[in-house]
Amino acid sequence: MSDLSAEDQKLVTLARATRARTNAAEGAAVRDADGRTYAGATVALPSLQVSALGVCVAMAVASGAKGLEAAVVLTDADAVSPDDLSALRDLGGAGVVVHRGDTRGTVLASNLVD
Repeated sequence: MSDLSAEDQKLVTLARATRARTNAAEGAAVRDADGRTYAGATVALPSLQVSALGVCVAMAVASGAKGLEAAVVLTDADAVSPDDLSALRDLGGAGVVVHRGDTRGTVLASNLVD
């Protein structure tokens, strides 16, 4: 995590705290083009399933965000899901940085949305 900017470290902290508070499978956070942040956790109800990153993107859209700069997903998965990457691309376009970390908050990989 030391290689991350202070703003991206903040996203890791938000994602980790949100995941821990809800005991969810995943935690995520995004920063929009205006610098606002949104954090979310996996929703796993019988009638509604949304990934943590999906929650964050939906919150950003609902708040009027016009783009995204960065995202963090804390998960046990080996990769960020293609659906989540598509949602980031839909709102942020190409070039959004995505950090994937484990559920403890250790960043394992960083990539750009293409």
